[in-house]
Amino acid sequence: MKAAAFLRSVIYEVLRFAVTVIFAVISLLTFPFKPITRYRIITAWSHLVIGMAWAICGVRYRVIGRENFPRDPCIVLSKHQSAWETLAYQVILPPQVWVLKRELLRVPFFGWGLAMMSPIAIDRGSATRALKQTLEQGRSRLSDGWWIVVFPEGTRIAPGKRGRYHLGGAWLASKTGAPVLPIAHNAGTVWGRNSFVKYPGTITVSIGPVIDPAGMAPDDVNRKAEDWIENEVTRLGNARL
Repeated sequence: MKAAAFLRSVIYEVLRFAVTVIFAVISLLTFPFKPITRYRIITAWSHLVIGMAWAICGVRYRVIGRENFPRDPCIVLSKHQSAWETLAYQVILPPQVWVLKRELLRVPFFGWGLAMMSPIAIDRGSATRALKQTLEQGRSRLSDGWWIVVFPEGTRIAPGKRGRYHLGGAWLASKTGAPVLPIAHNAGTVWGRNSFVKYPGTITVSIGPVIDPAGMAPDDVNRKAEDWIENEVTRLGNARL
């Protein structure tokens, strides 16, 4: 099984690289368009590579809790285990922007596409500047109808582990009044955070109940989201075949 999974992963990565180069050029050509038009064009890449992962590597997924999607733009606080969810959320969730470190925009090809999707790219070297930027741009993105995706642990965390949940997303919710949508999943059990090989299995993405930040301190919002996410990740266990 490992040999077959490795071979499928090689085929997948070769094809993914090829389509990424093509879409990197396309993303630069979308510059004159409106942000939502750029988003629709560029995220066709995400639909394609997620479909390829399903067809070639057997990495399938199911979503539970869609009824929890709020009507208004919200702030998503999500578990971060692998690269899979950074692709899949563009397929599963409404139009969104991410809060991410500015250095990612310099990554060849991939970063070009990110830059065209109106991210909130923060400077991690200055916490004060990063918070100010997050609030100003976050409020603007929400008013324009975008969802905001935040990975509060800041980096990919292996299954069974828990990182420190940073306060930025919850702080933004408290400042803007935007609802918080916690999301848990078990993608890391088939698509490891530093693993080249993708194993077949069905990832479960679980959408949690909305958290209303009204009257809550950022710490309390963060803790409530963390408790739900971590308990749900434990309940989900490994991705099922």
